[in-house]
Amino acid sequence: CRTSRSHFGSRPCIRFPCLGSRTMAVGKNKRLTKGKKGGKKKVGDPFLKKEWYDVKAPTPFLVRSVGKTLVTKSQGKKLASDGLRGRVCEINLADLMGGDEDHAHRKIRLSIEDIQGRNCLTDFHGMELTRDKLCSVIKKWHTLIEGWTDVRTTDGYTVRMFAIAFTKKQDNAVSSNVYAQASQVRLIRKRMVDVMNAEAGKVALRDLVKNLIAESIGKEIEKRGKKIYPLQNVFVRKVKILKKPKFDITRLMELHGDSGRDEGMAMERPETEAAQNTLTAEIGAMDE
Repeated sequence: CRTSRSHFGSRPCIRFPCLGSRTMAVGKNKRLTKGKKGGKKKVGDPFLKKEWYDVKAPTPFLVRSVGKTLVTKSQGKKLASDGLRGRVCEINLADLMGGDEDHAHRKIRLSIEDIQGRNCLTDFHGMELTRDKLCSVIKKWHTLIEGWTDVRTTDGYTVRMFAIAFTKKQDNAVSSNVYAQASQVRLIRKRMVDVMNAEAGKVALRDLVKNLIAESIGKEIEKRGKKIYPLQNVFVRKVKILKKPKFDITRLMELHGDSGRDEGMAMERPETEAAQNTLTAEIGAMDE
């Protein structure tokens, strides 16, 4: 190697080897001939793995078949019934009562308790007023009174009930507002709680649902509360199940006694001559 001289002295010259253009072997890089890692997977139709089940309403309601629900098919240890059990369906009460629009302001919640074949057997899970009904009854210059209580039915269900009421203007009233005093509100609220405890605590859940459909509890609260202050638009606003007893398949089957069976009507008419067989004709001739 040549040395370069300068006033600093002599030092050796450093040369770098020339690296020519080289190509990498194909076999060395495993990803060179393949596509992108984590490419798109084939996505099939998810509904091919689903199946439909019929939802059946319990006895207090007129319409028993209320709709259908979707669930993933059973595969291995994962059963379709496990995905359905405990599912809650929300249905308008008018649809459950055969299209009666007088019940259109209530929503009913039904919980799926058991599966029999393709039928999902449900039980009452809760009730609530619709939002548009609540908005229509709330007015200014009136006192809104609310009360709630936890009640245990005779068959072991713990139910939380909410009631709502509004003060009513008298025909001969001069003032534009109808505000109740705080002491009157407390008395009315106490009577609300007493009525709900009395009406729900002495009946089973099935009879309680019938009373809620007939709105008998709201009428009783209005009857007893108007002695303190005139009331209007008195409703059981909301009902929800807090605690259920141990699951009883016998009781559930009683609620769904005739669900899903169409027995038809007995047809009684005399047998025609063309339909009579030879033995019937001979017996008739011997009798004559």
